[in-house]
Amino acid sequence: MKKTTLLITNGRVVLPDRVLDAAEIYMEEGIIQQVGKRTNINAARTADTVIDADGGYILPGLVDLHSDAIEKELEPRPGTFFDIAPAFSELEKKLAGQGITTMFHSFSFAGAEYGVRNDAEAAAAIRQIAAMAGYRSLIRNRIHLRFEITNYRCLDIVMSLLADRLAHLLSFMDHTPGQGQYPTLEDYRRYMEKTYHLPYSAIEDNIALKEKGRAMAHGCVEKLGSAAGKASIPIASHDDDSPGRVAYYRGLGAAINEFPINLETARAAHRSGNYVCVGAPNIVRGGSTGRGMRAADAIEAGLAGVICSDYYPPAMLQSVFILADSMLSLPEAARLVTLEPARAVGLDRLGSLEEGKWGDAVVVNMRGDVPVVTRTVVGGVQVYGVNYRRSITEGLQSENCRFCHQC
Repeated sequence: MKKTTLLITNGRVVLPDRVLDAAEIYMEEGIIQQVGKRTNINAARTADTVIDADGGYILPGLVDLHSDAIEKELEPRPGTFFDIAPAFSELEKKLAGQGITTMFHSFSFAGAEYGVRNDAEAAAAIRQIAAMAGYRSLIRNRIHLRFEITNYRCLDIVMSLLADRLAHLLSFMDHTPGQGQYPTLEDYRRYMEKTYHLPYSAIEDNIALKEKGRAMAHGCVEKLGSAAGKASIPIASHDDDSPGRVAYYRGLGAAINEFPINLETARAAHRSGNYVCVGAPNIVRGGSTGRGMRAADAIEAGLAGVICSDYYPPAMLQSVFILADSMLSLPEAARLVTLEPARAVGLDRLGSLEEGKWGDAVVVNMRGDVPVVTRTVVGGVQVYGVNYRRSITEGLQSENCRFCHQC
């Protein structure tokens, strides 16, 4: 039987330690077979699919460990909901076009009464995504299950998802007022009012419920951490604000620290051997939307090894080229969104363009100063492609000159 083959040629291949100019990649049956200069690979070889990179960069597919994008797709406005099937299908297309080939869709089990952060609704969405992804998919879909440690009422739901192997990353988060992102009660109240448009009484009820759950939090995370460890599910902690918090969660099995609030905490996590994850939007915008540290400062200090999209997937690729223009080489910057996140969750055959690895790659061309994905390949299959025209008004001036303002 003839093997399915794909060749990406005429590009600049970004390897973990260098950029290989005038190079190409050859894949068979979804596995990378050869990477090298065009003179080293038989360019005349007949492949089922040939992609001309047109001199652009060829990067590994991006691996995103934390993204709330699925929540925004399901509930684009507070109280406005869309069905999971079309929402997930549309999101996959967007992610492929943004160069993300492995996505850990983040669902928060935060005990909300309504919406996508309602425990039952989040669990149902996870099960439906698993069914859809198992049938047909554009990218590699994984689930990042985020557990609010005071939400003791949903322990059985989360344990069931772990037992059914429907979560691929478990993180512990604590949004009780007085620590982390909300050092004061007023910080928390402002966030809840702005985000969920809740009346004062509902916010106070939520605070009281969190305080009640605080007494049971340790038992919950201990039980979940043990279950995740037995199932070989990686564990992360979220918004740590002190070295002591890093040590506590590391004792429960956490080897990833997401969005440490300050450099002291990031340094403690890095010193312990954990992966420190920062947000791409923080890099693109130049700072946190809250009280967190600048992600670029942690990267420049050599403390952060993973970048995730957090809430804005296009920032992943943008952050790579911003860092490559300022403080890192392109291979160093690319590793933060490819090889390092793959290593952090044990995906050993993803994250780099090397022989024997799975054939996930993206072609990136520059549109002025902006990097844009023009081709995406997942498992040796092209799942996305666009062609930019030189001028959208080319050939139309005489017919539409009153609109184009160019002639």
